[in-house]
Amino acid sequence: MKVGVAKETAPGERRVALVPESLGKLTTAGIEILIERGAGDGAFLPDQAYVEAGARVVSADELYAQADVVLRVQKPSVAEMARLRAGQAVVGLLQPLLDPSLMQALASKGVIAISLDAIPRTLSRAQTMDALSSQANVGGYKAVLLAANEYGRYLPLLTTAAGTAKPANLLILGIGVAGLQAIGTARRLGAVVKAYDVRPETKEQAESLGATFVMLKTAIDATGAGGYARELTPEERAAQQAELNGVIASMDIVITTAQVPGRRPPVLVTAAAVGAMKSGSVIVDMAASELGGNCELTKAGETLVTDNGVTIIGPENLPASMPASASAFFARNISALLLGMVKDGALTLDFADEVTAATVIATGGAVIQEATKKLLEPAGTAAPGGTRA
Repeated sequence: MKVGVAKETAPGERRVALVPESLGKLTTAGIEILIERGAGDGAFLPDQAYVEAGARVVSADELYAQADVVLRVQKPSVAEMARLRAGQAVVGLLQPLLDPSLMQALASKGVIAISLDAIPRTLSRAQTMDALSSQANVGGYKAVLLAANEYGRYLPLLTTAAGTAKPANLLILGIGVAGLQAIGTARRLGAVVKAYDVRPETKEQAESLGATFVMLKTAIDATGAGGYARELTPEERAAQQAELNGVIASMDIVITTAQVPGRRPPVLVTAAAVGAMKSGSVIVDMAASELGGNCELTKAGETLVTDNGVTIIGPENLPASMPASASAFFARNISALLLGMVKDGALTLDFADEVTAATVIATGGAVIQEATKKLLEPAGTAAPGGTRA
């Protein structure tokens, strides 16, 4: 079986699906690795490093013509879609719930679509395949560095001959993988860290890393399925938001990480809350996307300064800004997933397996994942997202 690693073409994307160190287990399993020329350049991985690890460097035309499976980080563009052929498999972060029309297009071409962002996160053996978590870890780290770079003061308490600098007050909203990494990073930089999540079980996790958990009087248990938080009702949101606004106003830095798969991110920082913050405060909205963000004023991919001097950063792809580490993590995830589906040197889809059943979005000319199928039904054709070039 031939597995090809495509060069990413999405703007700003510097990651690569496999790194040279990840090739050993794949080649041992009887897989021949093809690398599109220059695929690793953005992650500081030259073609020669892949050759020395046992891969063959080929052109884009050769890769799509020869590969049985195409590995990638981002979903394919329209131009890349045209290169795929019936019977070929594509594996990556395909975002089926945000772009169901792309899944339908892949199915119509007879392509097998396998998405890492559909990994069942509560399944213990799938942890090595959980690319969302590995990339969120990178993003949480980088978000704190972005905030520290933008903030015009020290993060730690510093006593010098010239005087004493007070530590920054930093709030993390959302205590998932990204939030926990952000807490740890901010604490290492010396900030006074508070954290909040609608799931009460995250309190112990936040405190174990040195953060103070924010307890709201209006707090409601919003634990949802699959390890995510459920979406709050309008009444629950209004009650909590009013109380949370007071906490936000006292912060120097706010980092938001809350996302609900396939839906618009919940608004946690309202315009009113931003208006009450001090001049010089910084917000880094990790949920920023074309659907919106956790901050009401966030503009995805932009940095803006409000009239009262608050800087709001809306990064769209933080992991890509640390391509070497992010690619190394991602390569382990995608390799683990692929090896679980390869038997006797061929891709074998066993739908009795929980991972396979969850991650195969389309096969046999049809979209088979139930959540994506539902979005493609007539009443759901207005679902958010669309095929992007």
